[in-house]
Amino acid sequence: MRSAGSFVLDFALILLATVGALMLRENFDVSPAHWEAFVPYAAATALAACAIIPLFSLNKCIWRLSSTADYRRVVTAVVAIVICTVCLTFTFNRLEGVARSLPLLQGLLTAVALVASRVLARERHMSRRNKATRVTPFDLKPEEKNAESVLVVGLSRVAETYLQAVADFAPRRLKVVGLLGRKARHVGRRIGAHEVLGVPEAIDDVLRDLEVHGIVVDRIAVTMPFHALSPEARSALLKIERSGSIKVQFLIDQMGLGNDEPLQASQPKNYNNEETASVRFALSDGTAKNNAARLYWSLKRAVDICGALILLVIAAPIMLAASALLVTAIGSPVVFWQQRPGLGGRAFRLYKFRTMEGAHNSDGQPLSDDERTFALGNFMRRTRLDELPQLFNILRGDMSFVGPRPLLPRDQCDTDRARLLVRPGLTGWAQVVGGRAISADDKAALDVWYVQNASLLLDVSIMLRTVPIVLFGERISPVYIARAWHDLANTGVLDNELSSPTHKAPQQTAERDFPSAA
Repeated sequence: MRSAGSFVLDFALILLATVGALMLRENFDVSPAHWEAFVPYAAATALAACAIIPLFSLNKCIWRLSSTADYRRVVTAVVAIVICTVCLTFTFNRLEGVARSLPLLQGLLTAVALVASRVLARERHMSRRNKATRVTPFDLKPEEKNAESVLVVGLSRVAETYLQAVADFAPRRLKVVGLLGRKARHVGRRIGAHEVLGVPEAIDDVLRDLEVHGIVVDRIAVTMPFHALSPEARSALLKIERSGSIKVQFLIDQMGLGNDEPLQASQPKNYNNEETASVRFALSDGTAKNNAARLYWSLKRAVDICGALILLVIAAPIMLAASALLVTAIGSPVVFWQQRPGLGGRAFRLYKFRTMEGAHNSDGQPLSDDERTFALGNFMRRTRLDELPQLFNILRGDMSFVGPRPLLPRDQCDTDRARLLVRPGLTGWAQVVGGRAISADDKAALDVWYVQNASLLLDVSIMLRTVPIVLFGERISPVYIARAWHDLANTGVLDNELSSPTHKAPQQTAERDFPSAA
């Protein structure tokens, strides 16, 4: 039944695409004479489709599991259908009344229709499959933060199967950060959503580059036979395995498909079973649900979209000029990204303009931060111009204009995961009343306080306070810091035994000159 249903759908799409080609060719002004000449061509298309669809097994493809190979087969089948149609019609009436561009339009529209239908079916299946495992914005389970980052070595059928298995069975436990191809020409290409970052021989450089972007690899999955790797790649992988810092899996051998002697497994550090710290800031389930149900988040998202669109138009000349200056100063690329935990702890790529030169010189020697800085980069950091690309993050929904600043994964502690209950921001309460000089605990307290008290008035106040900070520099406001600790302790979010006496302040002092969160 499924095969028959797939045949009918493909047949209908082919005929609809053929009619659409005629309409486009005649600029949607089709006279009866055109329809009369078109009927034999359409009949030939139907006959060709009836033969070609089963011949190329298009009706046996499971649309929701379609792959690139299926799409290539679809395009080949479409070419065969068009050729057969032209031959049959030419034999019948020498294509009388049929425009010579019609077969080309027919082929393009048919290929788009058949491929798009399969892609949509696959995306719909992926969306429905992920519903059960989707992280809601206010679902902050500790195990989600401990998702392992995996680097896949090798481009093979095993690699494709492994990537699909991760997506199907462990989308929240394992996160593939990239692949290593067998040859340099593979670098920059993609398998699905995953990019080829380098070759196995350069795995040390790839790991260092990922760390610069805030990604620490926990597991390396080797999808090639060990003997098929070059001596340099084997040496690098065995060195990593012996160090115990990263777990190395030789999948071919683990599946019993390799001819090599079993490798001595090391005892890597267990990142998932480490004892977790006690939670300093904890919102109850009821509080989190009530916070999630607030209508203000929908209003805030609408404002973010409109504001990002407007500012992108206004800032486009500035961004183009900055890009040109950076290319002149340090070369390309001009945009730098880092992986950061966002809403609900989900990772996203935060974009910035590059304000430092590469971490190594032409001889491969590491450079200090002072050696990497340059005048233009310092100016862009001081004026926050380096953060203009984050307008795209806001438009995508990764960030908001106002919210806790996204931290590097290693800096995001379990003790302050409540700050991930809202989208991270371009600016935030901790930035306008504390800045870089205050302690990490004070920043966390201010961020969690914002989560509890976010409002339109507070967000406007934060945006207005951001302007003088950009122009004149940061300024610490101890009153607001004390107020945050005081309120968090009173609402039970902060364990009073863990709060430091230095964070306590008289209530009447803390309440002076304070923006209402109503």
